[in-house]
Amino acid sequence: MSSYGSYRQLRLGPQRTGVSKALAKDSPLWRLDWILLLAALTLSLGSSLLVWSATRGRESLTHGDPQYFLYRHLTNLVVGLVLCAVVIAIGSRRFRTLVPFVYVAVIVLLMATLSPVGSTINGAHSWIQLGGGFSIQPAEFAKLGIVLAMAVVLSDQVDAGEREFPSHRAVFRGLVWACLPMGLVLLMPDAGSTMVMAAIVLGILLGSGAANRWVLGLLVAGTAGCIAIWKLGVLSKYQIDRFAAFANPQLDPSGVGYNTAQARIAIGSGGLTGKGLFHGTQTTGQFVPEQQTDFVFTVAGEELGFVGALAIILLVGVILWRACKIARQATDLYGTIVAAGIIAWFSFQAFENIGMCLGIMPVAGIPLPFVSYGGSSMFAVWIAIGLLQAVRSQRPIGA
Repeated sequence: MSSYGSYRQLRLGPQRTGVSKALAKDSPLWRLDWILLLAALTLSLGSSLLVWSATRGRESLTHGDPQYFLYRHLTNLVVGLVLCAVVIAIGSRRFRTLVPFVYVAVIVLLMATLSPVGSTINGAHSWIQLGGGFSIQPAEFAKLGIVLAMAVVLSDQVDAGEREFPSHRAVFRGLVWACLPMGLVLLMPDAGSTMVMAAIVLGILLGSGAANRWVLGLLVAGTAGCIAIWKLGVLSKYQIDRFAAFANPQLDPSGVGYNTAQARIAIGSGGLTGKGLFHGTQTTGQFVPEQQTDFVFTVAGEELGFVGALAIILLVGVILWRACKIARQATDLYGTIVAAGIIAWFSFQAFENIGMCLGIMPVAGIPLPFVSYGGSSMFAVWIAIGLLQAVRSQRPIGA
């Protein structure tokens, strides 16, 4: 019994010959999913205004330059677009041969982060300072590493025509490859990124056609692992306090519950159309901490209101819709799994980020894809868009 059904039935699209094939060969741009690209670009460009609004009055962060974060955010976007273009140019099949090198590079970065080379920010030893005010967060690239490594391991025999679905041995190997980066990230400790990675693994198992027993086993193991992590004291005190504040919002509204309380006030005060860009009192008053990163959604809620917040959610929905279409039409299981992993990544991370701003999810310190300020996050999500486009480019034009 498959957990997702035969991927072969999902990926077959209409086949074209003659003129269509020539057009596809001569015009690679026709193979791109322009709706996906424009939705992601609109989200990234629009978010620059939110980041600017959240930071322009914070002199301690901007070094006296109100446009400091605006320029850096746009620079990160340009670099992300370049990385996306490089991945598309390499192509899905050729990039598949590079996956072992990508995975090893991710592991090396994670191990370097845990060494004295790494830096601690907001209680997590999960950054590497590069100098000049620049830093990277390897956990963001670890999400890509897990998607790619599991895609290769689970699809090898299927794409070679030896099996219809991944074998139990392949699934086990894929989980082993996923556990290594997850374990390193958890040691930082970065519980938020670990949660996202767990969601990615679950999405990949569902998308690969692996037997249901693996999905159920993963859920049971995940529950047992959460209990063990709690009991063994792997999480730091501030992380435990965050979960406690989520369970009881009135526990400490001026302490660990402060972020969520202020975030809800900011979003609730925006009403239908908001107070106007750059005119949010919670934002200009700097009441919401980390508003350019983890809580950037509160800027949209306060200054652009329900309409602006809904626009962000709809754009994320468009990205997920197009990614689902790419997964269905992929010409091999590798492409299906890559798309499924990215869908799980984007959907869970967006739900968790927006949910913690609304108080329906615990504060986990993870960015809102394409919206939050941060180079590592922006680079990773645009590489993921490049992977989706590369997978789509393999199918016949018009499919």
